[in-house]
Amino acid sequence: MLAYIKGSLEIKSTDYIVIDVGGLGYKVNMSKKAIETIGNVGDKIKVYTYYRVREDDISIFGFKTNEELKMFELLLSVSGIGAKVALTILSNIEITEFALAVISDDITKIVTIPGIGKKSAQRIILELKDKLKSQQIAENEEEIKEKSKKQEENSEAIEEATSALQILGYSKKEIEKAFEKLANKEVSVEELIKKGLTILSQM
Repeated sequence: MLAYIKGSLEIKSTDYIVIDVGGLGYKVNMSKKAIETIGNVGDKIKVYTYYRVREDDISIFGFKTNEELKMFELLLSVSGIGAKVALTILSNIEITEFALAVISDDITKIVTIPGIGKKSAQRIILELKDKLKSQQIAENEEEIKEKSKKQEENSEAIEEATSALQILGYSKKEIEKAFEKLANKEVSVEELIKKGLTILSQM
């Protein structure tokens, strides 16, 4: 229902904050670690939210990043893990460190979290391991696609810049040598030509 809340930080407590949005104060439950780094009272802040509705309670849980929110939702999917325990986990261990512990079956690491015993740690690993692996694979695929796209754009820019420099009288061999010194980092054709000319004039 609520994707995020953006407003003025009015109250910071040990386990929740209050955000003022247009005169309305939203009480948002958060991990202690997130509260410590969210900012100072009076600051404009943005938190991603999880909205929970029960017969006897309506609660909002807040997170500084989408990654933290996703981990919270994954933790809630584990039998026996409620919102309070999930926030405790997020308060005491970094997301990447926790995910690595689950994927690598590191029960010793997980039981160092307050309130998590050996049986709970085993259950967390059993129920989250495959989910986290799948998520990691998906993220890696996106990263590979992004890198491939950048490499393609960079290649096209180099070809255009090479053609332009050849028109100015430089040989392809000289241009390739000049671009090696740039480590092919520039994507902009204009920047490649400009920096290429500087290097070529010194060769």
